[in-house]
Amino acid sequence: MNPANPANPATPANSALLRRWWRGRPEDAPWVRPAFLGLLLATAALYLWNLSASGYANSFYSAAAQAGSQSWKAFFFGSLDAANAITVDKPPAALWPMALSVRLFGLGSWQILLPEVLMGVATVGVLYAAVRRRFGAGAGLIAGVVLALTPIAALMFRFNNPDALLALLMTGAVYCVLRALELDRGAARWLVWAGVALGFAFLAKTLQAFLILPVLALVYVVCAPGGFGRRLGRLGLGGLALIVSAGWWVALVELWPASSRPYIGGSQNNSFLELTFGYNGLGRLNGDEVGSVGGGARGGGTAMDLPAGVELPGRGAGGPGGGWGETGIGRMFGEQVGGQISWLLPAALLLLVAGLVVTWRASRTDTARAAFLVWGGSLLMTTAVFSFMAGIFHEYYTVAMAPYLAALIGMGAAVLWEERGRFAASAALAASVAVTAGWGWVLLGRTPDWLPWLRWAVLVAGCAAALALLLAGRLDRRIGLAAAGLGLAAGLAGPFAYTLATLADGHQGSIVTAGPAGMAGPGGMRGGPGNGRMFFAEGPGGQMPGGQGGQGGQMPGGGPGGQGMGRFPGGPGAGQAPGGGQAAGRLPGAGQLPGGGQAPALPGEDTRRGTVGGLLNGAAVGTAARSRLLADADAYTWVAAAVGAQNAASYQLATEKPVMAIGGFNGSDPSPTLAQFKRYVAEGRIHYFVASGGGFGGGGAGGAGGSAGITSWVESTFEKVTVDGATFYDLTSRK
Repeated sequence: MNPANPANPATPANSALLRRWWRGRPEDAPWVRPAFLGLLLATAALYLWNLSASGYANSFYSAAAQAGSQSWKAFFFGSLDAANAITVDKPPAALWPMALSVRLFGLGSWQILLPEVLMGVATVGVLYAAVRRRFGAGAGLIAGVVLALTPIAALMFRFNNPDALLALLMTGAVYCVLRALELDRGAARWLVWAGVALGFAFLAKTLQAFLILPVLALVYVVCAPGGFGRRLGRLGLGGLALIVSAGWWVALVELWPASSRPYIGGSQNNSFLELTFGYNGLGRLNGDEVGSVGGGARGGGTAMDLPAGVELPGRGAGGPGGGWGETGIGRMFGEQVGGQISWLLPAALLLLVAGLVVTWRASRTDTARAAFLVWGGSLLMTTAVFSFMAGIFHEYYTVAMAPYLAALIGMGAAVLWEERGRFAASAALAASVAVTAGWGWVLLGRTPDWLPWLRWAVLVAGCAAALALLLAGRLDRRIGLAAAGLGLAAGLAGPFAYTLATLADGHQGSIVTAGPAGMAGPGGMRGGPGNGRMFFAEGPGGQMPGGQGGQGGQMPGGGPGGQGMGRFPGGPGAGQAPGGGQAAGRLPGAGQLPGGGQAPALPGEDTRRGTVGGLLNGAAVGTAARSRLLADADAYTWVAAAVGAQNAASYQLATEKPVMAIGGFNGSDPSPTLAQFKRYVAEGRIHYFVASGGGFGGGGAGGAGGSAGITSWVESTFEKVTVDGATFYDLTSRK
């Protein structure tokens, strides 16, 4: 007999547990658990749709995941190749789920990107759980929907940069702190879990994980129950958990003999601590980024100083005072960033103020006010840092703001709805809807040829809902709910449309943005296939070819320069782009380009946004090139070497064999030195040098001794052959 149901022995013993799981908490309405599960399923379906269109997405991290699937040493260090020449320029935690997926299921787009989707669904679930505990299931559902439909979230939870894991762990850390704020006894456990989450977030993206740490600590010390000494002691336990969960890996790497581990990519001294506090730390704030892409205004020893007037994607013009776009409070609302994250940002800020006003007279330990302080403080801190940081900044960083923003929308809407009988509350609710509709109208106006009717529909619907909500306290509850639903729909219509446009296209390369193809892309350029893409083409004497790129000259091979932009000076082995016209150019060191005229998009190139071949995306790998690299591949440690990690990653993903990335991501890291490279060649450990891509070269290893010196030595010493339009040098065949 089945003890769960003696009258029906066939009923599973756990059927009662299953029913309780479906039903949820006893106090929940019957619709709550199905609605929550529906939210998770809808988010998963949305993010899984057309997933493989992005291919390997960022081939830089995909190659590291492939390497980690073949070598546990590469897995531990986050190496770019299984032979462990150099690591990525981040700690490896974000690579681990992808590497395990590839190890279990083989190399492919879904195997790389599915873990990111699962992280997105999990983030929505954790956010829902955090908001509903104090503000109800309705608020949790609103927060979850807002997060799922934020355009930059829909992009990054389908992309393999570290930001997906970072967003999940940061949201989890906030959830744990909120749980600790509810308790006197048992709070320490939740603070320890918060510390663990922040520690592993550090192992995903270093110091960005600590942006909200002051907010979490301050709110807990001020608002938590218990004596002041006990609060400090519990906070100390959480800090200890953070140090242990982040420090174990750092300590092992720093203590490991440098001769038996890969070079720490992104550093100039083979030190993870230098990488953390320099290039990935203070350099991001003050722009003093040694070894960065294009360097900062004070970045002495950088990979390359851009000539005045020449721009990189997402970066302002080079020369004195250059930077990564305009800084200031308006950055989050500007052309490049606004459509990514800011649709509901004005409403979130308004609702934060309203929520604090409503809860201002509550007791010190009131959990509702503490929640507004935690989520709101996290949003303000992150927004301020992103707005004023002078170093490397990309639009997709703003995914970190999305959970905080979404939580404030859900919480603020719930609080004001409960207080709608007071005119001030209904007016604040109406104002948030009106402001959102107006700002959505502005953002949609930046793509005037894309769904032109939508901006007017959003404005009209939002204004109508705002007028109705102004009288919400006097209207029938069902009419008020209808008005609130209309306002929510109007506010989400713009980001939902941007999200659908994001899902419809693949995104590849190192700089990606969400939204329709016609919106302003990195660097203020307007993207789309064949429209506004950023190209680099070789000009004689380092000059920019004619046309839009600069004055004088023509594209090599004839034809006006069109949109071609000039070569950068000082690069190693700069080749020519045959055919003329609008060539999809390379950076210095690129050798020759296949084809002529308007070149097709390369694997690793985001065809919807301007990117830079070789540095920010990979190279096309033809069948003949792949076959050549695979011939006698097992006889070599590395089947090839190439300047720049993206270029090397393309050949590694095509062959699934180790390819050495000379100079790391942008060719500026001093690894290997010219002497080391010559020794590897003499020992017969590298078969080919691929000259069809490259970074800026030179800087980190001291000009002639770095990637520039290696390229020059190879070109003058070994025989070259062109395969599939790319130039290979056989390092076993001297001239």
